Amino acid sequence: MADATTSEYSIEVNDVSMIFNIASEQLNNLKEYFIKIMRHELFFKPFRALDHVSFKVRRGEVVGLVGTNGSGKSTMLKCIAGVLEPSEGSIEVRGNIAPLIELGAGFDPELTARENIYLNGALLGYTREFIDAHLQEIIDFAELESFMDMPLKNYSSGMVARIAFAIATVTEPDVLIVDETLSVGDVFFQQKCEERIQRFIKSGDVTVLFVSHSTEQVERICQRAIWIEKGVQRMDGPASEVLAAYRAQFG
Repeated sequence: MADATTSEYSIEVNDVSMIFNIASEQLNNLKEYFIKIMRHELFFKPFRALDHVSFKVRRGEVVGLVGTNGSGKSTMLKCIAGVLEPSEGSIEVRGNIAPLIELGAGFDPELTARENIYLNGALLGYTREFIDAHLQEIIDFAELESFMDMPLKNYSSGMVARIAFAIATVTEPDVLIVDETLSVGDVFFQQKCEERIQRFIKSGDVTVLFVSHSTEQVERICQRAIWIEKGVQRMDGPASEVLAAYRAQFG
């Protein structure tokens, strides 16, 4: 991942493939798995979650990734965020990333929400002083002031989503990666999150990669869309054109 800011591109994905090795048979428990391994009876077959995908995203561009379930969209976002290392190809990201990929990742369910704000903030590169200065802003945006000292294990997925989004977007990132975050929680908070994303978009400085099963939401938020199906890049162009082709497969 590159830190340089001289290029017009915030993200460059160059011929990226992601290959997972999947056991050729289903095993019921770990004991069976280790017995098979020790006897050299367990075989794996490669699965290409991404197959030679390439695209570039300019600074300030808003791009939606679309595709059916299991198409490789989330895998692509995880590679860009640095959660996964591509099996083949390379990825360059310029600037700091705010990834909203797996809500709850980087949280400790035994700690309180307040403690998790500091923990997750540290993982995102925020200093304790920065969190101190922005703590009330995070709490206010999440609208969970009465629950700040409750262990996170007692939170619903929607409440965790509120905390995660509030932390990741408390400052304007260079690159914002959003994967289905806005599908969690109540409709009013979804609208509040979308308004914050729109504010970033209007600034012209934030590059946004957005995944949603709602094609209407992608069309509303994104200027451009990339269609990935079964790991293969099918189409890349204006959001309206790509989404029309994507919807046509269900017609």
